[in-house]
Amino acid sequence: MLGAKIIENGVEYCAWAPGRRLVEVEIEGEPWRRLKLERAPDGYHRILDREGKAGDNYRFLLDGGEGFPDPASRAQAGGVHGASVVVDPDRYQWNDASWARPAFRDLVIYELHIGTFTPEGTFRAAIGKLPHLQRLGVSAIELMPIGDFPGSRNWGYDGVLIYAPARAYGTPDDLRALVDAAHAHGIAVILDVVYNHFGPDGNYIAQYSAAFFNEQVHTPWGAAFNFDGEFSEEVRDFFVQNPIYWMEQFHVDGFRLDATHAISDTSQRHILADITRAVHDRGGYAIAEDERNDARLLTGELEGGHDFDAVWADDFHHAIRVSQTGEQASYFSAYRGTLKEVIETLEHGWLYRGERPQPGTHQRGSECIHLPPSKFIHCISNHDQVGNRALGERISHRISPPGYRAISLLLCLSPYTPMLFMGQEWAASTPFLYFTDHNQELGALITEGRRREFAAFPEFTNRLSLLEIPDPQDEETFHRSKLNWSEVNQREHAKMVALYTEGLRLRRESGAFRPALRENWEAGAMEFGAGALRFESHDGTYLLIFDLRGGHHGSLDTEPLARAVSKWEQVLCSNEKRFGGDGEQSFNAQTQSCSFRDPGAILLKSCR
Repeated sequence: MLGAKIIENGVEYCAWAPGRRLVEVEIEGEPWRRLKLERAPDGYHRILDREGKAGDNYRFLLDGGEGFPDPASRAQAGGVHGASVVVDPDRYQWNDASWARPAFRDLVIYELHIGTFTPEGTFRAAIGKLPHLQRLGVSAIELMPIGDFPGSRNWGYDGVLIYAPARAYGTPDDLRALVDAAHAHGIAVILDVVYNHFGPDGNYIAQYSAAFFNEQVHTPWGAAFNFDGEFSEEVRDFFVQNPIYWMEQFHVDGFRLDATHAISDTSQRHILADITRAVHDRGGYAIAEDERNDARLLTGELEGGHDFDAVWADDFHHAIRVSQTGEQASYFSAYRGTLKEVIETLEHGWLYRGERPQPGTHQRGSECIHLPPSKFIHCISNHDQVGNRALGERISHRISPPGYRAISLLLCLSPYTPMLFMGQEWAASTPFLYFTDHNQELGALITEGRRREFAAFPEFTNRLSLLEIPDPQDEETFHRSKLNWSEVNQREHAKMVALYTEGLRLRRESGAFRPALRENWEAGAMEFGAGALRFESHDGTYLLIFDLRGGHHGSLDTEPLARAVSKWEQVLCSNEKRFGGDGEQSFNAQTQSCSFRDPGAILLKSCR
């Protein structure tokens, strides 16, 4: 493997630089030492430093010139431009020998950003919040990218060293401690990884070989990685080994691959299939973020697919959001937010399955109703849908409390894999903004590029709005994005936590809400205008009725989705006082009828 590896009699250094005649390693000390690596015909350079030890700072010198960080660095001493550090992964004493990963269908995922999840913004500080997540009902945390990035704050998608945990968050052993503690709380750890591009600052990998990139194919961030040309075998190995490294040396349980639609590969076997196989061979999870709605991502290799366990299915978020806000800017214009749209998304997993979202656009998506519901990750909030808004406002800041409670309960009890974004369980008042810490010139270019990218949103083009958008480079923008944990115990926020806790408890305790297949549940519209999900299970029949806009009422007696059940009883309602509602009864057990003044959701169960 590339990088610096501690072995029995020293440290072995390895770099891949097929176009370089001479690669040397310079090791910090008194005095500094310089060793020449031996070049093999395949372009790998290696040397054993018999004096080497953990903690050594080093850099590679190429053809007698400038020194650069190791592209496979395990840690950085002073930032992504500085020396790399030799790390001993065996020093950490693990305590998770009895850990067993939950089945994917049992996951409740909680996306978080280490730097803003706690006031301290570190791996160690995050450990203190795990009891809260355990009580909430979370079974997996998904960490936004932690590969080291320039500066002291970043979303992580500008990372340049994918093997080095960001020094801003702590040491490699601090990350190990977080994973270890998460497992002790029954929580799996998923890493968000970026295999479609590197950030623009501190990216020195092309100094080692231009063969890492395919200049004939471009992504929104520059040239694509070379997964199918000359020397592509070595490039593929660099990326396939990355999840293996995180699993073997950090006990990570799975990965969310960023923007897989931007990964180009014409090989007979796609790089994504290689990555998912490596992850599955070690019992882990593989999730794709992909805007194409392509079922091949989720099917096995024998069917020509990439075999991901799940994909981010954003159609659910978009349809739900438009139902509540009426937004029509940019990609939201492809959604109407109607009950029909929401029901269709709930029936299938995503909405677009070969249709054209708008006149003149390409067909999007493929049929997916044959796939298990766990393969679709649904959310009402994530880092993109909050942080890519000009002011970083959450959906709970934009809609009524009854509407937010209704869509929250629907998320908790839908048959699809639910994902929460940090703080949504208490309707956090804090925004999540876009923040960076680039040099001044690059920072200005990033800000300008961001305004072009989101020009379809009026806030990014209106002159007055632009003056209100927080500067990503301003450190205060980062600090404003940190969660305020004192809110968790405040009256109204605590009631939201109670709703999520109860909804996720029901999901955990009844397999009805975690169906392995599609036969035992159905989605549809009630004749009186609300939507519903019906679940059959060994412990009875459940009916989740939701009114996303309010104002609907009617009897269940003649409703097809209430068939074969003569009497229903209420399990919970989003309008209960314990959840922050006014407590007005939405279900009348005597008349077996529902009445929604405001948006709401009711869970009913058949009486035995």
